[in-house]
Amino acid sequence: MFRKILFVCVGNICRSPTAEIMMRHALGRDDMDIGSAGLQAMVGHPIEATAGLLLREHGLDGSAHVARQATPALLTAADLILVMQRRHLADISRDLPQVSGKVFLLGKWRENCEIPDPYRQQRVAFEHVYDLIADSVASWVPYLR
Repeated sequence: MFRKILFVCVGNICRSPTAEIMMRHALGRDDMDIGSAGLQAMVGHPIEATAGLLLREHGLDGSAHVARQATPALLTAADLILVMQRRHLADISRDLPQVSGKVFLLGKWRENCEIPDPYRQQRVAFEHVYDLIADSVASWVPYLR
């Protein structure tokens, strides 16, 4: 069973915190450690404003999020690492080959879809990404319960 789930994107201010918050809500379990981090994190920054707004509009709260770096220790400690794009999977597997067996696309059960980065784009891009993340998170839930 997966007890520690880590979502990873680039900056840890849009996609991965959104997925983290959605998954925590979807599973509703206190016995799981669900977190997020970035490969080039904007360390110390809050969730991006539009991403936070979309979460609030869906009854979720990202206000406590603080971006952090995906360190080797954090990646090694995770039981499951869910990334947004194939290049994230490749980067992690190259830099830390010992964790490659537990790194998957968040969109794995959605035909291996990638989740594009909406950073510095219009709200419509964030809405599209929100929907992709919501569908992808939902597709993992049966495997994580």
